[in-house]
Amino acid sequence: MFTQFGSTSDTLSKASTMMFRIGTDAHLYDDPEDVNIAPLLDSKFDSEKCEALKRLLALIAQGFDVSNFFPQVVKNVASQTLEVKKLAYLFLLHYAEKHPNEALLSINCFQKDLGDTNPLVRAWALRTMAGIRLHDIAPLALVAVRKCARDPSVYVRKCAANALPKLHDLHLEENASAIKEIVLILLSDSSPGVIGAAAAAFASICPNDLTLIGRNYRRLCEVLPDVEEWGQVILIGVLLRYVVASIGLVRESIMHSLHTVDDSSSEKNGVANNFTSAKEDSEMNGFCDTALTNMISRCYTEGPDEYLSRLSYSNKVFPKLDDGHFVSSKENDDIRILLQCTSPLLWSNNSAVVLAAAGVHWIMSPRENIKRIVKPLVFLLRSCDAAKYVVLCNIQVFAKAMPYLFAPHYEDFFICSSDSYQVKALKLEILSSIATDSSVLSIFNEFQDYIRNPNRRFAADTVAAIGLCAGRLPKIANTCLNWLLSLVRKETSACDNETDEEAAVLTQAITSIKFIIKEDPASHEKVIIQLIRGLDSVKVPAARSMIIWMVGEHSTLGDIIPRMLVVVAKYLARSFISEALETKFQILNAMVKVLLRAKGEDMLTFKVILGYILEVGKCDLNYDLRDRAVFIQKLLSSHLDIEAPEESLSKPRDQSLELAERIFGGQLKAIQPEPINYRFYLPGSLSQIVFHAAPGYEPLPKPCTLGEAASASGDGAAESGSYETDNAESSSGTFDEESASDYNSQHSSSGSSSRDESYGAKNQQENDDADPLIELSDHENSHKMQNGASPSGSTELDELMSKNALESWLNEQPNVASLSTSEKPEDRRSFARISIGDLGKHVTRKSYPLLDPAKGNGLKVEYSFSSQTSSISPLHVCIEASFKNCSTEPMTEIMLAHEESGKVVDSKDEVAVGTESSSPSNNSVTPPVSMENISSLGPDHTIDRVLEVQFSHHLLPMKLNLYCNGRKHPVNLHPDIGYFVRPLPMDIEAFTAKESQLPGMFEYMRRCTFTDHLGKLNDEKNDSPIEEDKFLLICKSLALKMLSNANLFLVTMELPVANFLDDATGLCLRFSAELLSNSIPCLISLTIEGKCSEPLHVTVKVNCEETVFGLNLLNRIVNFLGNPSVPSSKR
Repeated sequence: MFTQFGSTSDTLSKASTMMFRIGTDAHLYDDPEDVNIAPLLDSKFDSEKCEALKRLLALIAQGFDVSNFFPQVVKNVASQTLEVKKLAYLFLLHYAEKHPNEALLSINCFQKDLGDTNPLVRAWALRTMAGIRLHDIAPLALVAVRKCARDPSVYVRKCAANALPKLHDLHLEENASAIKEIVLILLSDSSPGVIGAAAAAFASICPNDLTLIGRNYRRLCEVLPDVEEWGQVILIGVLLRYVVASIGLVRESIMHSLHTVDDSSSEKNGVANNFTSAKEDSEMNGFCDTALTNMISRCYTEGPDEYLSRLSYSNKVFPKLDDGHFVSSKENDDIRILLQCTSPLLWSNNSAVVLAAAGVHWIMSPRENIKRIVKPLVFLLRSCDAAKYVVLCNIQVFAKAMPYLFAPHYEDFFICSSDSYQVKALKLEILSSIATDSSVLSIFNEFQDYIRNPNRRFAADTVAAIGLCAGRLPKIANTCLNWLLSLVRKETSACDNETDEEAAVLTQAITSIKFIIKEDPASHEKVIIQLIRGLDSVKVPAARSMIIWMVGEHSTLGDIIPRMLVVVAKYLARSFISEALETKFQILNAMVKVLLRAKGEDMLTFKVILGYILEVGKCDLNYDLRDRAVFIQKLLSSHLDIEAPEESLSKPRDQSLELAERIFGGQLKAIQPEPINYRFYLPGSLSQIVFHAAPGYEPLPKPCTLGEAASASGDGAAESGSYETDNAESSSGTFDEESASDYNSQHSSSGSSSRDESYGAKNQQENDDADPLIELSDHENSHKMQNGASPSGSTELDELMSKNALESWLNEQPNVASLSTSEKPEDRRSFARISIGDLGKHVTRKSYPLLDPAKGNGLKVEYSFSSQTSSISPLHVCIEASFKNCSTEPMTEIMLAHEESGKVVDSKDEVAVGTESSSPSNNSVTPPVSMENISSLGPDHTIDRVLEVQFSHHLLPMKLNLYCNGRKHPVNLHPDIGYFVRPLPMDIEAFTAKESQLPGMFEYMRRCTFTDHLGKLNDEKNDSPIEEDKFLLICKSLALKMLSNANLFLVTMELPVANFLDDATGLCLRFSAELLSNSIPCLISLTIEGKCSEPLHVTVKVNCEETVFGLNLLNRIVNFLGNPSVPSSKR
């Protein structure tokens, strides 16, 4: 009756939502700009300030840029209200890098808050100071961290430990020792909460300086159970690394098996080893994969270089550790304390802690005590799917190396219906590894249920697991074989048209049968006969291929199979045309094997059948099959002749027949264990899950290397003084002797007359051009100048003109390289610094069409980017536009305007169309496009104008309207990211220093092929009898290519002096620039590989803090360097 009082499910849902939002700040995300924020920030009421700051943070969370409020927020840092202060700190952390000058104004407030009586305020101030990534604040933040490291509040000390990695990321090399000292102070703290954060700081700052751990090792072990869970994970890894590096490995652990058990024992499956007790040996039949255990123990202490060398030299005998690197756990208290303190953590609520503790016991615990990790790991299988997968990945390695550990718990690895496919696959692999004679029947019955699973991919994996169990346990091989044969009959009779999933099950079943037959073919003759008889009913190409392979491989097995071959061969010949490609290949191979082993009258029949199959195969549509048929026909040309068997036997054997028997007629070799080339990673690490070395992964240190490193560092410090003195004296003497030689025209002509004559002639030919100049400079590998001399000083020039470098450059001694092979190449490298005069007049900017005459009623507009600086704003890019009237009538009122502008403003013959600023307090409007109007343009006349454009993004085009004669023409102005930077002049020392501050995530590299120099080299040979120097031509081509496509500053061009005359490998060009938007430096390095007369491989490296911009600039550079330039005459 009263519908206005009725309620629906929609209204009830909205009402309940509103009730839940009462008392929260969720309404701020609905419309955070519904009020004016600026007046609230300047309000005298803290509640309004808090409301404004919450709205700003809501805007930040939604992706809006509210950095224009930064000055107003900075003023609220000094507020006495804790909530306002905390919100202001959060805003400061987000925008401090974009406003460094304003952020510096708040330093006094931070320092004042560091002395506040409230520990929360002190912790917030410290966290904010450390979070502001400014090098100017870093020294002050370091002093604050040092002070807070001794604060009476545990929370403040914990924040000090968390702040250390942030300061370390700023690359404060000069304060590295001070940071390590603070880490040592925090590691000595008595609070478990501080210890966890201090361990994280240690792992991030100085993970290899294990001497800091040695001073507090026992106390860290004792406090380990009380540390927070994620701190326990890090601290366990640190303590394990220290024990291995200082004390060594445990003699009774699996890590000692590499040095006590011979690798040859891994080839014997029946050898009982000492890992198990007598009962376990009888149950497991002595089975333990010793080779896998050895490989695991080796990989735990193996670095990436050692792993690659092991793969390259498979027969190389790697050095083994001596017995001094192993100690007994019963005799060493430090190892015993570590094992005792980590034992309670095996039952932690955090699965990561359990895995970390289990990893310690797996590596350091004696073999008889490793069982203690089994039940905690099995208990973790009741966790969520993600944790279950990680645990199973680690259990998989444990079970393969020592199957007896998890053999009694095989029921815990049975499949659950809720398990994901990845978890199911891991459980199947573990079950096939831990199956024993007593448990295999239960596991086999479980596998039979899995075969009926609707997921046929999982069913195929189960069939593969059955084959693995049959291979490991020969006693059940016949049972598995009979069941697999019944499965094959069932799958083949189920349906005529097999789906892909059903086909996978059938294929895997025959693969498992093939694997079992290979163990003992003589006892499985009847199985092969059954497969051959059912060949016609098998329709899956992969399954048919394996059966046909068994026909050819076992063609002489027993008495029945040879008598069946004629019928089988005729059947295969009739069905050859309709077979799949992989089946055709197997038919060809099988018939060749049968023919080579045939005897008596059947040989003529097999020759006719094989000849027919080869003729049909030569007409097949597949190239590979035709090539295989032609190859076999040529190989067996003398053997395929139709002749009597007596004549063929009396005929001498030729080499082609012997070759065919070696290729096709070789008997299958006995199964031997393949060398294990897997790489295993430490338990609980991310690398163990992703199967490759994840970023930050470090293997265990070499045993007992901590004392050796300390003694080596002491000896090196004692000898460093004498070494540097001797080196300085010898180098000064050499420079004094070589300073008498002057680098003039006579010296250079005597060194290489032909080369320098071409130099001089070329320079005389280019009268007004800048003369090329080669400056030889001698750099260390670290690119640091010797003795602090300036690069332009005359003393340095005399020193750099070393005789050896100059003669190698001028090729006076071709055998210099061979004579110096005994010296270490990293001791000293000489470079020739090449400087080519002013390249500005040779730079040609690429032009792009803006308006075609056909679309613009005769008006043609082209534009190219300019290196000029905008007079409007640093964010504007200067573009040179050319307007040409291609019609016969004059044009008037030519102007450009932004598409979004509603009207065109004409003031002083200048169009400036802009958008409103995002800041409500900013009254000035910055126009996105600015160009002087063209009042009239006559026929066949051209007028150039300079556009100043502010693009919204360096990849998105700007939509403009071009007005001419009162008509509007929409055009798109595409940006070029190479001109969103401006040149940043710097020398090589400043370049190298800045480059060292931008490693890791701020460094991007790609490779491309450069070919522009090849055309110029060919033109020089054809057009001019005087050949220009190849290196100068390559440098000039690369520099012009870069400067013509980007607004950069050429820092230096260097070439290794020891290179041959035609080898440009090592040539390096460096460019510098800074972003227009925020003046962030951007460094570009080009490194060349290859010969001068061939295409060069260029490695482009970009260092920039703006990740997205750096990657896009790198792609742009690779794009234009890889595309050959079009000669000016052809444009």
